[in-house]
Amino acid sequence: MHVQLFNADLATVLPLPFADDGVRAGFPSPAQDYISTSIDLNRELIQHPASTFYARVVGDSMVEEGITEGDILIVDKSIDPQHGDLAVCCVDGEFTLKRLRFVGVNRIFLMPSNRRYRPIEVTSDNDFMVWGVVIYTIKSNRRRIRGTEKW
Repeated sequence: MHVQLFNADLATVLPLPFADDGVRAGFPSPAQDYISTSIDLNRELIQHPASTFYARVVGDSMVEEGITEGDILIVDKSIDPQHGDLAVCCVDGEFTLKRLRFVGVNRIFLMPSNRRYRPIEVTSDNDFMVWGVVIYTIKSNRRRIRGTEKW
């Protein structure tokens, strides 16, 4: 799985209507007559603007976590990576998206979330760096219909 990187443009403010009473995923509740507050996703999702980037997912190595091609990642380079973090890593000049697994003091594995892929063990032979930690994933939930595909 690869990622395409983009700078985060935080110069604009885009307040959007916000259902601050929540949206129930269980039993329906009466709809709000109106929405009186707004939310700015730049302010809500990005804590470190100077070190935050967007990336678009390319590939399928993280599908078992619900991360699919075309999803947008919000990546913060200022966060110290920890065991279990989802991270954009650079291995031998190529970006990849994987879960970090630290074993012992010196062993690092990059863990896919697709049974078709094997973990990548980072060795001293690799040119490796954790480029940034993924803090949010933005995905389209709109069902894409191809050909004769039906519900």
